[in-house]
Amino acid sequence: MHWIWVLIVGAIIGVIAGAITSKGHSMGWISNILAGLVGASVGQALLGSWGPSLAGMALIPSILGAVIIVLIVSFIVSRVTKD
Repeated sequence: MHWIWVLIVGAIIGVIAGAITSKGHSMGWISNILAGLVGASVGQALLGSWGPSLAGMALIPSILGAVIIVLIVSFIVSRVTKD
């Protein structure tokens, strides 16, 4: 049951990061989940585990990490599709 919560929270974090960067409308649910999960690990590695947590993920560092991931991936994808 824990993994289901992790996937749901990861998807929500990915959706929030996509909304903040205005790049999320083109991402699917799988991409949102991946951005949320990878962003959670990056954010917690860089900023630590402070603030409220849900499903073992500190929400504020996770959202900030997911924003970073979404920006990096959208930059790379835009550069690849331009060429």
